[in-house]
Formats: sequence, C-alpha cells, structure tokens
Amino acid sequence: MIDFHTHTPAWETASWLGGATFGAAEFVDFMDQSAIDQAVVLSHDGLFNSTPQANEALAEFVAAFPDRLIGFGSYNPRRPEALAETKRSFAELGLKGLKLHPWLQGFSMHEQILDPIMEVVAEHSGILLCHDGTPPYSTAGQIAALARRHPTVPVILGHAGLHDLWRESLAYANATDNLYICICGTPPYAAREICRRGAPGKVLFGTDAGLSDKASQDYAQARVAEIDHWGITAAEKQAMLIDNPAKLLERLP
Repeated sequence: MIDFHTHTPAWETASWLGGATFGAAEFVDFMDQSAIDQAVVLSHDGLFNSTPQANEALAEFVAAFPDRLIGFGSYNPRRPEALAETKRSFAELGLKGLKLHPWLQGFSMHEQILDPIMEVVAEHSGILLCHDGTPPYSTAGQIAALARRHPTVPVILGHAGLHDLWRESLAYANATDNLYICICGTPPYAAREICRRGAPGKVLFGTDAGLSDKASQDYAQARVAEIDHWGITAAEKQAMLIDNPAKLLERLP
C-alpha cells in the first residue's frame, strides 16, 4: 500500500491542529501497523511558515527511511526566494516533489510566478501535490489550469475535493491528462463514486497522517480500515492503493 498524503509534525509552527511531535521511526511504526509500505511525506511547518529550515527538516526526516518515505518540499511561491528554494529542495536536499497549499499559503493558482517553479519541477521529473477542496483559491478548476500549462508534470488534487467539491475534482481529473485525484479526507460515499468513475490510473489514496495529537496516528489507521466499508471492488482497491501510485512514483529519479 502507498499512502500519497502524509505530514511531518509541526515542530516549529503552532496551528489549530495541535499535533504530536514524533520521529521517523515512530512514523514508520504507524505505517507498519496500517500495512503501508511507502508514504509521500509533506512538510507541516512549511504550510504555515515557509522557511528553508522546514524543507531541511523534512529532508532529514525522510532520509532516515529512504525506502519507505518520499519527501515533497513546500514553499510559498510569493516569497522572492521561492524559485531558488524550490531548486535547492530538489538539487541539494533530494526531495522528490512539491506541495502547494493556496489556501494556507495565500496565493492564487493563476499567478505567473508558478510557471518558472513548475519548470523546475519538470526539470527534476518531480510531482506537484496541491491542496484542493477549499475555495476561493484551492479548487480543481484552478489547479487544472496550471496542470494544463505544464503537461509533463503530474499534478495531484490532494483531497479529491473534500466534502463539497469532489464532483468538480473528479470531472477535472478525468478531463486533464496529467491531473490525478487523491482520496484524502473525502467522505466514503464520494470515495466510492471516485473509485467507480475515475479515469484509469488516476485515483490515489492518502490518510493525511501526521496531524494527530498521538504519534500512533489513530485517525489515519481508522481511514485505512474504513476502505473495506466503501463498497468498492477488489480491483478498484488494488488500483488505488498499489498500482496507480506505484506507476506514478516510477517517474521519480
């Protein structure tokens, strides 16, 4: 099983989430308990306060288990050093993708500054994972417009539209060649429909682990267990948890 949406702790930044502090070994213990073989790990601090140190902490975290943990850096694209930091995250820190959160980081997906950043992601054969499902900045149509301008970069809708915008996220993912949809925090009835109607190879799964006030990430374990009650077929489950994410990760250097 591959979990395409997890987080490090918020080591330096206070947020309303109030998660626990844990190390890479504790996180891999959670993965073992949930039968997760690999996880894409995103910086938590980087969403609330973009700093080079947040990307460095993420790189150190995933380096402890390089066969299990895959790091995607993050930086607010409006910051003047954003392009240089994105280059550094790939070339020097060895991170494999980029996470953008238009809602928390406070920018529009239509801003031109994103284009040179996407060119860096393309140069390093990386992947973009973007928060979606939260208007006004984080909607699938806005993210799809960026994806279509950069067709060689796989772009992932990180929450499959959450509760209200999942239909839009599904429609844009199906209509955009390089746009993928990650079921993460999505209600079960929507997850079932996405698995049934999603274009072949496009549907992924994520727990959003790392935000809990317990290192054991109990809510994330519950999300994995919940899948058996969605009413999806064995083939749909295999595609979402194993085949689709594995094929997407094959492009990473």
